Amino acid sequence: MRHDFTLERRAILLGVVALVAADIALAVYGWNLSSARRPQQDLAILTRNRDLLRADIARAEDIRLKIPVIQNDCDQFEQSLYPASTGYSSVSAELGALAAKSGLQLESRSFQQGEIKGRNVERVEIQAVVTGSYAGVVRFLNGLQRSSNVYAVAALQAKGDEGQQAGRGEVHVTMHIETYFRTT
Repeated sequence: MRHDFTLERRAILLGVVALVAADIALAVYGWNLSSARRPQQDLAILTRNRDLLRADIARAEDIRLKIPVIQNDCDQFEQSLYPASTGYSSVSAELGALAAKSGLQLESRSFQQGEIKGRNVERVEIQAVVTGSYAGVVRFLNGLQRSSNVYAVAALQAKGDEGQQAGRGEVHVTMHIETYFRTT
């Protein structure tokens, strides 16, 4: 019986030694794995984040320096708009002149104003109906684009004249145009 006890004891001791050796081997492997790659990866990530933050700071400083110039440009733009007191007649005259120069007949025009809150500007929606050739309509739109006043063509609705021969008929175009007037 004594012989069985020493054999058991040796087996247990051998098992404990094997477990301790495996634990030491796994600890060394884990330490090598974590220390070999982590500092370089961490450094690369930190360097990239630092560079991104520096770029953000540089953009913010650039924007901050440009704010007075942008404000001045906005003020100049507002001053270039027609005043509300004379804007309607000025725009009406300009649309009539552009239509005549383009060979179109300006059949009607109507204005609808809307105030823009917080600004010294009002938005004016214009509905104009012109009749003439397709080329004249293109010249009219080109004239609006090249005008010193601000015009935004929001929509066009064209209708051909079915009574004319193909290719020679007149086009009736309803235009929805937006412009702006300064109020003070």
